[in-house]
Amino acid sequence: MSELDIYKAQGMGQSVGLGRRLALVVVDFVNGFIDPAHFGGGNISDAVRCTVPLLGEARRRSWPIAHTRVVYADDGSDAGAFARKSPGLLKLTEASPLSQIVPELIPAAGELIIRKRQASAFFGTELAGWLMWRGVDTVLVTGCTTSGCVRATVVDAVAHNLRSIVVSDCVGDRAIGPHEASLFDMGQKYADLMDSAEVLRATSKPA
Repeated sequence: MSELDIYKAQGMGQSVGLGRRLALVVVDFVNGFIDPAHFGGGNISDAVRCTVPLLGEARRRSWPIAHTRVVYADDGSDAGAFARKSPGLLKLTEASPLSQIVPELIPAAGELIIRKRQASAFFGTELAGWLMWRGVDTVLVTGCTTSGCVRATVVDAVAHNLRSIVVSDCVGDRAIGPHEASLFDMGQKYADLMDSAEVLRATSKPA
């Protein structure tokens, strides 16, 4: 029996489908995560490029859009266990060039910018309430890293009873092994995996 057969036999990998109201969540596509000298590498730059047209379509279709940044105080006074494990994150202060959203994906007026200190876009932020107020039942998740902040965001989205779609060509990681393993795991337990072309085809169908 293959590994996939084990998951199938246990009833995993079911489809959550698209709901009635979608939102796009762009996780941590900031300069520091594009640069391999800091936090980047792997296929993150490719994921940014694939996200550009998806973001444009989301704006055209008037979907709620939220962007996240990891931001710590200049003196590190708000840091916790996450930064203890990865102390380089403390470089991501409000004014640091590393913590600024990449130029290709600069937020437009009306789009939410979330500053977070943990992996999940939901933990300790206003994201859940912001989505609820807008009647969102489905989140399209893009960003980096697939094995870190993307995965944490998806797990927490499910905890808030949201349908989660990981846009597979719009997420990236500094190493391909964790990226692929995390996509597999999320697809079996938490989310549907769709590439950006599939998302746009599916959402173009008449209701």
